[in-house]
Amino acid sequence: MKYLLGTAIVAAAVMFASTVAAAEERMLSHAVFFTLKQDSPETRQQLVAGCKKYLADHPGVVWFSAGPIADELDREVNDRDFDVALHVVFKDKAAHDAYQDAPKHKQFITELSRLWEKVRVFDSYLEASTHGAAAPAATEAGTQSR
Repeated sequence: MKYLLGTAIVAAAVMFASTVAAAEERMLSHAVFFTLKQDSPETRQQLVAGCKKYLADHPGVVWFSAGPIADELDREVNDRDFDVALHVVFKDKAAHDAYQDAPKHKQFITELSRLWEKVRVFDSYLEASTHGAAAPAATEAGTQSR
């Protein structure tokens, strides 16, 4: 009985450690939605330009994009409580964590936080899918070619 209990504890510990290790190896999506203090096409573009300048080329970035809300998409299910969206996919949680402390990320906040009234951040792990086709090759810039 002690042997079975000990084996079960060891198995549970191994499963837990494997789950933690797997989480560390998965890609991580960092989606940020900014609500501007004064929404205008110029202010939207200023924030998008700042995202590109300070946030696009961090180590471990697999995908980067930033842009304004799609004004014409106004269905009942659309959340319209933002003006600019930022999407960064990191190769793993470690790359995300390094980005959070990076000087360029902090400089982005220092220089551009005056533009936004509210920021919402959604971080999630991603499971890659090719939807039945081969995954696109990565380019030198670290983004996927299409």
